[in-house]
Amino acid sequence: MLNGEIEKMKSSSSSSFFQDKTHNYNKKERCLNMVMLPPFFLSSLLVTVIFILFILYSPNPLKAMSKLDLGQTLDLIKPPNTTFLGDHDEILNCDLSKGHWIPDLQGSLYTNSSCTTIPTSKNCFHHGRKDRDFLNWRWKPDRCHLPRFDPKTFLEFVQGKKLAFIGDSVARNHMESLLCLLSKIYFQVFIAPFYLYRYQCACFPICIVETPKDHYQDSEDRKRVWYFPGHDFTLMILWTKFLVDGEERVVNGSTSGIFDLHLDKIDKEWSRDLPALDYVVISDAHWFFRPIYLHDDTGVVGCVYCNNPNVTDFGVGFALKMAFRSALNHINCCKKCKVRVTLIRTFSPAHFENGSWNTGGRCNRTSPLSEGEIDLSSNEWELRGLQMEEIEKARIEGNKKGKRFGVLDVTRAMLMRPDGHPGEFWGNKWMKGYNDCVHWCLPGPIDVWNDFLMAILGREAALVS
Repeated sequence: MLNGEIEKMKSSSSSSFFQDKTHNYNKKERCLNMVMLPPFFLSSLLVTVIFILFILYSPNPLKAMSKLDLGQTLDLIKPPNTTFLGDHDEILNCDLSKGHWIPDLQGSLYTNSSCTTIPTSKNCFHHGRKDRDFLNWRWKPDRCHLPRFDPKTFLEFVQGKKLAFIGDSVARNHMESLLCLLSKIYFQVFIAPFYLYRYQCACFPICIVETPKDHYQDSEDRKRVWYFPGHDFTLMILWTKFLVDGEERVVNGSTSGIFDLHLDKIDKEWSRDLPALDYVVISDAHWFFRPIYLHDDTGVVGCVYCNNPNVTDFGVGFALKMAFRSALNHINCCKKCKVRVTLIRTFSPAHFENGSWNTGGRCNRTSPLSEGEIDLSSNEWELRGLQMEEIEKARIEGNKKGKRFGVLDVTRAMLMRPDGHPGEFWGNKWMKGYNDCVHWCLPGPIDVWNDFLMAILGREAALVS
């Protein structure tokens, strides 16, 4: 297991130690001198900073602000949570998946301007999306409070570790959201009565938690690695269509859209990196909605959408369940692996209305649905149930081996968010006229997945034997 502690630098001499202490003292003196500036100057500076933040980050700065709005806006200058789980006992015993979306004027913790790593296909505002109210909602579990993601606390927790997202392009979407949150810019402000709140840097008005390095990208962009040198933290995406080995059939030199899945073989595109990982988030589903022939070590055992009278069509759910079972069994049986916690992120629903992706389907809503407006008998909910069954089986087996398995159960929350997809605002010049109602805008509702991640990862890691 990687050693998460970074060795402290030893002073080479008493002289250098004295110089360091003097430097820190002088820096502290400069900050104190700032605080001791005339009250009129500090008051003016406070008003100026708040006004600038209001203009920069208000969706509609000219709109009149109510007392409630003002109160929630002033929450922006409050210090963030300092504990990883907030109220540990409350989170430990709370079902985070059952809840509802509530108005949240604080909105996103980043913008499409402050995060430079947003891929163009998820940068909805860049491609012309005008409404911003879909950012002003926060997930509230029914029986507890879900702490807002805190980049500084998260980086301290994963210091010296490696975290990988394993799955399809929606898994990549999740990783991209986390990357934006971890690259968040913090503003420091003076809070009356003339108290300087220092979050990370001393005396600077703008402070970045850490700028990650784009460490590795393979030729097909299936594996992407980001490195945070200040915390020795590695974040990566390991892209895979099916988790298990899958190949597309080639007919007369052309791809056919028909796949062969070998349920007894793990996709090496992610499994080869598994031994070096500390934390894993697995998700997959959307590639299973196509013609597939299912194989085990004896040959073809079934299919999905094959229309072959000689082969049993078991449906998408069976194929997905068996793929997850194989992946989780592989992790449980991997003797070379040091994975501390494995999380499954449950199915992320698409929201095509008035058609499918290739028949004019759209997703142009601008606000969330209520719980009464979603269908908990849908195929999406069924797939979520199958994933929950497999994670529970893996958890029972993992407990015998000192391995932790948990779940980021986001399906219910995301069924309520048809307003969060790129839709027509995804900038694909090769597929004009088609809408993306599968992936999620950045920033957008997908950012709540990292609120879940911080809470669940901390909970499961605390229970590792």
